[in-house]
Amino acid sequence: MREQRLTLKKVWQYIRPHRGLLYLSLLLALVSVFATLSVPILVGRAIDCMIGVGRVDFDGIARIVLQILVLIAAAALSQWLMQVIHNRITYHVVQDMRNAAFERLQHLPLKYLDAHPAGEIVSRIITDAEQFADGLLMGFSQLFTGVMTILGTIGLMVSLHPLITLVVILVTPLSLFLSKYISGKTFHMFREQSAVRGDQTALIEERVGNLKLLQAMGQEEKSQKQFDVLNEKLRACSLKAIFFSSLTNPSTRFINALSYAAVGLIGAFAVIDGGLTVGAFSSLLSYANQYAKPFNEVTGVITELQNAIACAARVFELLEQEIEKTPADARDALLQSGAVSIEDVQFSYTPERPLIEHFSLEVQTGQRIAIVGPTGCGKTTLINLLMRFYDVGGGAIRMDGTDIREMQRTVLRRSIGMVLQDTWLMTGTVRENIALGRPDATMEQVTAAAKAAFADGFIRQLPQGYDTVLQSDNEMLSQGQKQLLSIARIMLCEPTVLILDEATSSIDTRTEAKIQEAFEKLMVGKTSFVVAHRLSTIVSADKILVMKDGNIIESGTHRELLAQNGFYTNLYQSQFAGHVS
Repeated sequence: MREQRLTLKKVWQYIRPHRGLLYLSLLLALVSVFATLSVPILVGRAIDCMIGVGRVDFDGIARIVLQILVLIAAAALSQWLMQVIHNRITYHVVQDMRNAAFERLQHLPLKYLDAHPAGEIVSRIITDAEQFADGLLMGFSQLFTGVMTILGTIGLMVSLHPLITLVVILVTPLSLFLSKYISGKTFHMFREQSAVRGDQTALIEERVGNLKLLQAMGQEEKSQKQFDVLNEKLRACSLKAIFFSSLTNPSTRFINALSYAAVGLIGAFAVIDGGLTVGAFSSLLSYANQYAKPFNEVTGVITELQNAIACAARVFELLEQEIEKTPADARDALLQSGAVSIEDVQFSYTPERPLIEHFSLEVQTGQRIAIVGPTGCGKTTLINLLMRFYDVGGGAIRMDGTDIREMQRTVLRRSIGMVLQDTWLMTGTVRENIALGRPDATMEQVTAAAKAAFADGFIRQLPQGYDTVLQSDNEMLSQGQKQLLSIARIMLCEPTVLILDEATSSIDTRTEAKIQEAFEKLMVGKTSFVVAHRLSTIVSADKILVMKDGNIIESGTHRELLAQNGFYTNLYQSQFAGHVS
């Protein structure tokens, strides 16, 4: 219950800006309830106008019918306006929550994104927010009017017959107890349901994105079994949650039916004794029925709200994740020289498994540093540290003499151009993709960058040239062409420091030679870090670092390392047997 209250407080912070509309909605709910509850009174009076055969007050009945019609119209109009307001509040709240969640996502550290599947995060922002919207809308629509109807009904019943009202009220705590007990049990069930739904979304996204590979590896059956396990788990926890939540309505209906029967029996005796008119008795029966109906609606709403609150709690978990923080006095100037100093750096993804220990390196302006080594040696980790996707656990990395932890991340990253092995193209034109890091670039500048990356030729062969729209999963381009576009993108930005992580791994040998020529021009005067398994791309590097288990075990130029006849020599010979020079 404490978790629910905390979640509701957080929800209120998003509702609060719209409290004016909320108060108007409450006023309209009051009007609607007043109009609705007045009708049974008028119907009872109309019945009492029918005293006997030939003794019917038609004028009185006509006035009452007119009043009833006005009240029904007022109730309908109020309910319509309430629905409009509730929709407005609900979708503004959900919009604000999604905006906040997406904004928070942009500033979350890489370690959070690495620890959570993309599908699970998507599920929180899309599915859980949608489920929350549905529950909130129902809460607004039915909860207000339901509570007011209950209170108004009690007041009118007291005015008609206090004893009968007392009987009805005495039954109420039992209904409330049942509702509270069941809702408390179902909250955790719905929470589990939302979590499993997120896992299922993550699995589907992963499998759809890699369907070709799964089919090529013959893993369809295994993938289906994994999905079946999650699907069965979702079915089981959903049925459990729905089963227990569905007990609320029938239980309260049973209790309310007993209350209605008691009202009917006591009221009948009161009419016989002359304590009630037939019209008043009719009004009481109507109110007894109306009194029960809001309870049934409210209990149903409570069940939906349990699911909504559980979904909201998952969204708030994302919203409350600690973001990457930048000191107030952080440097906001772009890098100028590109000199890099790595001083006794230590880092590990988990405390119990150290990866990089006592790593030191001095890189002068304009130097080309190549990094090689077996998988898991720390090459990519070093790149992550240079980009501040992760912060060092010990020691310091300095650029232009400044600790990068004292620099604004955005400024640091704008100063570094990075070309990765896995290229990404956004949905947009070729021009927009090239100008991603520099959206204000002119067409001439975009074209010049594409020419430098040897991409201009195939771009002009596309249906609309630079205006051709690409999709993120576009099959129009080869992997090599996508890589060329990503290289053109970096060339346009003209960064101070370059990081090339397997930058030419998907490009044929001929194109690679041209790319290397372009990089030669690009890297003049710029500090460059090249991570590569293809050793032919790094023979001209100023310094080659051979990494193993997070440490530099060898360093030097290509010829110096071959002369040492060590680990690097073995790597080189394994790729170029018989061509060692």
